[in-house]
Amino acid sequence: MNVVYSARYRIDIGPHVYPTEKYRLIYERLIETGVITASDVVEPDIATWEQLGLVHTPEYLAKMGKGDVTDEDIAQLELPWSREMVDGFRLMVGGTIRAALIACGAEVRSLKSEVGSPADFKLRTSDFHVVCHIGGGLHHAFPNHGEGFCPFNDVAVAARVLQSRGIERIAIVDLDVHHGNGTAFIFESDPRVFTFSMHQQHNYPMWKPRGSLDIGLPDGAHDATFLRELARGLAAVSAHAPQAAFYLAGADPYEDDQLGGLRLTKDGLHRRDRMVIDMVHAAGVPLVIVLAGGYARRIDDTVAIHTATIEEARRRS
Repeated sequence: MNVVYSARYRIDIGPHVYPTEKYRLIYERLIETGVITASDVVEPDIATWEQLGLVHTPEYLAKMGKGDVTDEDIAQLELPWSREMVDGFRLMVGGTIRAALIACGAEVRSLKSEVGSPADFKLRTSDFHVVCHIGGGLHHAFPNHGEGFCPFNDVAVAARVLQSRGIERIAIVDLDVHHGNGTAFIFESDPRVFTFSMHQQHNYPMWKPRGSLDIGLPDGAHDATFLRELARGLAAVSAHAPQAAFYLAGADPYEDDQLGGLRLTKDGLHRRDRMVIDMVHAAGVPLVIVLAGGYARRIDDTVAIHTATIEEARRRS
């Protein structure tokens, strides 16, 4: 099983609830425990501005590229602008693009020059193949602005890249504790992309654009309610008959997360992961797993949850 990762995902954003250090810690834990080896790891290429333009507006990209951001932009994004921040998240978008192309049959090699140009290979969408990205899940980014720690929407960009390669039907399963508002908005008029978000209803963001299927859970839902509703949601995803799937495996539904209140246990999160991976395995299509949020009071809990997700993917690969 390939895993996409870069040490450059540790982005200096100052004192912050978003621990970009988690990516390095997850990578090291996976190596130390033997879940992956160095030969499994693929370095991403930075997403080009052309690739980002498949989703984001030219005006927004110019603003981010030049640093012409206002105080209002920074308040909405909740990250300080810097060249390092922009390039780090461009690289993370490139990581999700690369994971998607590998999952769908591209060779493990540099693909940057091929994206958006005529295909010289045929993507595979007829069998299960999972690739994990130790990063990504930036689902609050809209075409014309960033929000909630998300400057660019990596999954949306990667989905558009796959569409440019001829993949018609895509499913996005978003189980971060927060609604995937940017992703829902981006694909609201594209029936080929099924967006399923299951989240804490009374939590950020305030405006939740309608996706293909949205399940807003009450505060303190805990494991049983979450898993029951997940089974219902995954049945709808399966009925869409996707040719490829993305899974945003947020760690923030965890019971000790600082920004979430669904109160899931680690066991409940593990069962969640297994249900999603089993559904995609049964559908027999490629799967890309990205990490999304995770803000536990103890960073080791966040690392353990994300590591368990990748361990489960390895078990099924």
